[in-house]
Parts: sequence; C-alpha cells; structure tokens
Amino acid sequence: MTEPEKKLSAKQRSRRNFLGQSLSAAGAAIAAPSLLNACQNKSVSASNALVEGETTIELKINGHINKLNIEPRVTLLDALRENLGLTGSKKGCDHGQCGACTVLIDGQRVYSCLTLAVMQEDREITTIEGLAAGDNLHPVQTAFLENDGFQCGYCTPGQICASVALLEEVKNGSVSYVTPDLTNPPSLASLSETEIKERLSGNLCRCSAYNGIVAAVQQAVGQTPPSPAASMENSHAG
Repeated sequence: MTEPEKKLSAKQRSRRNFLGQSLSAAGAAIAAPSLLNACQNKSVSASNALVEGETTIELKINGHINKLNIEPRVTLLDALRENLGLTGSKKGCDHGQCGACTVLIDGQRVYSCLTLAVMQEDREITTIEGLAAGDNLHPVQTAFLENDGFQCGYCTPGQICASVALLEEVKNGSVSYVTPDLTNPPSLASLSETEIKERLSGNLCRCSAYNGIVAAVQQAVGQTPPSPAASMENSHAG
C-alpha cells in the first residue's frame, strides 16, 4: 500500500470512529429519559416494598399522615429529609449541639437528629414547612423577616421553631436558668432580652444574626424591639 493510500485509510478509520461515537452519544441521549424513568419506577417500587430490617410506621407531620418503611435506627431528621423530602429541617452538627434540626413534637421543641423516627408515632410533629397557614406566615416567621433575623438562613428553620416553642413555654409559665424568681415566671410582655437569649441558647447562628433574632422574638411577643441602629450601638458598647 502506497503512502497516500495509508493516509486515506487512516482518515476513513478516524471518520468511522467519529461517526460511531456520535451515534452512540445520540442514542444514549435519546434512551436516557426512558432509562431514567425505569430507574425511578424501580426506586418507587423499592421504596414501597418492605425489605429486611425495616419496619412500617405512620408519622403525623404538619397535619398529614405519612406511612414509611424505615429501619428502626433512622433518626427523625433523616426520615424528614431523605424519606419525605421535608428539607427545611437542616442537618448541622448531627450531634444535638447546634439546633439547626429543631422541630416541634406535641408543641415542644426537639432536636430531630437525636430522636428516632419510630418513637414518634401517635405524636404531632410540626416542621418549619407546617408553621404557615397557606400564604399567611406564622407571626414568628414574619418577625424574622422584618427584623433581619437571618443571614445565610441555614439555622433559621431551627431558630424559628425554637422561638415558636419559646412563646408557648412562657405562656405556660415555664422558667429558665436566668429567671430571678422561680415562683414568679415572666409573662410575654415582661420577657427580658436576657431571658430570650438564655431560652434560645441551644440554637447557634454561625452568621451571628443574634440581634435580629432577639428583636424578632420581642416583636412576636408583642414588645417593641429596638431599632437596628440601637442594637448595633449596644453591641459595640458591650
């Protein structure tokens, strides 16, 4: 074979390889949706089937009954996020130290990363997604918006749930570590800034939006929060 013939043969092989690769890619692109649907259908079927090691439970979350097949060791946080798609509750430390995963169970605040989902049957679970009534935000949610109670927003769902629980705790006469007279718990109207900070000390904000968070709680309890400028002056003075 002459040199020109060798070059022509090499070009033909390269062209065939290119066409073959292009057709393969095109075929994959056309087949991808059907393959994806097939995988999703298998996933749905698998999620409905009880496999070894799993148990079936029913959780009442935000007013709706949810039937789940999960392992007994699954935390409520993982069940909410991974099984039900309720990703408002955030996984921060996963050790009950930051409060980002706070939800309400029977009206009380709970770190969902420290409680097992199987332990919550027959209980009322409320997550950040269930606080608003349709398009009407919960007063605490509105207060957080109006007082800049967040920056990145990662801890905000837990902060809001904890604040909602705080209001109910004060209404029920609960005291805190800093309550001066344990026989005379504070009312919402008399709730001090020190009390608010102590009662929310289990929820951390890495952005340090604490002034806005305290102001939001003050507004939610019916007090008049200080202006942002006054809060900034006080923080500098401290």
